[in-house]
Amino acid sequence: MNPEDFKYHKEHTWVKQAGKKATIGITDYAQDALGDIVYIDMPEIDGVVEANTEMSEIESTKATSAVIAPVSGTIIEVNEKLADSPEIINEDPYGKGWIAIIEMDDPSELDELMDIGDYDRYIEEESK
Repeated sequence: MNPEDFKYHKEHTWVKQAGKKATIGITDYAQDALGDIVYIDMPEIDGVVEANTEMSEIESTKATSAVIAPVSGTIIEVNEKLADSPEIINEDPYGKGWIAIIEMDDPSELDELMDIGDYDRYIEEESK
């Protein structure tokens, strides 16, 4: 997986599109800011999520943080491995640390998200 192909939400989630399916995770920046992840409240299969709303929560040794859905749709798969090993998100946020797959209602929502260049600039500004 190459993060340069992904789209990014301002709440530090990423999307990898495959047709109407969108794999969702949190960015390396987000996992680094959170620190050691100790728990993730997994979204429910068949649950419906709206873009820009909370789809799950991640707890770390530092804080609890909402995972914001970057697109709207129905959750069709979750990464079961994270239930027992949430630290996978720290180790591989763009690969094995994915959180959920959403069947998108409207793939054009992806047009509202940032590409890698825009996201890099966004986090640079945010960290000033």
